[in-house]
Amino acid sequence: MTTLRGITWEHPRGYDCVVGAAKAYAERVPDVDVQWDFRSLQAFADAPLAQLSAAYDLLVIDHPHVPLAAEAGLLAVLDGVGFDDQLARLAAQTVGASHASYGYRGHQYGLASDAAAQVAVYRPDLLPEPPRTWEAVLELAAAGRVLWPAKPVDAFSSLVTLAAHAGAPANAESGTFLSDDDALSALDLMHRLTALVPERNLADNPIQVAELLSTTDEWSYAPLLFGYTNYSRAGFRPRRLRYIDMPTRGSGVAGSLLGGAGIAVSAAAVDLDAARAFAFWLAGEEAQRGTYFDDGGQPGNAAAWTDPRLNDATWDFFRGTRATLEGAYVRPRLPGYIEFQDTAAPLVNATLRRELTDEQLLRSLAGLAEQLLVHL
Repeated sequence: MTTLRGITWEHPRGYDCVVGAAKAYAERVPDVDVQWDFRSLQAFADAPLAQLSAAYDLLVIDHPHVPLAAEAGLLAVLDGVGFDDQLARLAAQTVGASHASYGYRGHQYGLASDAAAQVAVYRPDLLPEPPRTWEAVLELAAAGRVLWPAKPVDAFSSLVTLAAHAGAPANAESGTFLSDDDALSALDLMHRLTALVPERNLADNPIQVAELLSTTDEWSYAPLLFGYTNYSRAGFRPRRLRYIDMPTRGSGVAGSLLGGAGIAVSAAAVDLDAARAFAFWLAGEEAQRGTYFDDGGQPGNAAAWTDPRLNDATWDFFRGTRATLEGAYVRPRLPGYIEFQDTAAPLVNATLRRELTDEQLLRSLAGLAEQLLVHL
């Protein structure tokens, strides 16, 4: 019997689905037992992988960690080791750039088991027709009906999304983040929205906002947050939420910051072949359309996104947000990126709180980019 230990994050979308998948896998491969632990959502985004990769065989990771982890030799490569046919199939079944985001310098270090980007969400029972433009969003916010998660990492994500949506993707040139004009344009919209949503939103993440929307009737809409199919499913919370493409500033829905999660294998796994085999099965069409989704997961495989059963069960979550996913912005593939994001995110949040001026923020971000966002 081979026992593999995995680490994921604390939510049905992160934990219940892989536990259920492990049970289903044991029926297929009885001599492999996969046991899962979880960490908090914040730790999922921020925690360094060195200790985790030493303690676990399978890791659910955020794709910006891949370059640094690959440079440090923490993750096992998934290409050229007997799974290339399956790898090619998964590359063809990607949602937007999800699959490619787990690649680095010609090698694949993770598989897109989960796909997400910043999208919009609303309560159809309270808001028959949601706003589709940012001006309409601000009008609804002025009426006290809008929430927006803006804790540090989400505020930073929104800044990047709004800039990319306006045609100014961050780190387009080595050693830069955003031009002053592009950053100020995005910050202006963020300041206007901050003034119209509850102050508590500056400490809220997407789960907390979804909880408020699905358990109270005070608010009816959020314009920019990472989607969670769980809240679109009947019976998960008192009220169902409907997720849709992000609002526009006049042209399409491109530029949303790509999120999601991937399954990776530790370079120190007790059985690399067994760990890789489970990872490929988990990211494959059968598991993604079946047990992974049924136990609360948010699939990363496009075959699941087009599945009528899954769309019916989630109020068209996948059809309703697919355009945003296909045009999503991928964060820089640089070893220094995670340190940049971790340092920059609290500064963006402090700026929304008026503890820093926009100009102070821009100077800080420019200095950090010169150190950490340098193309290799």
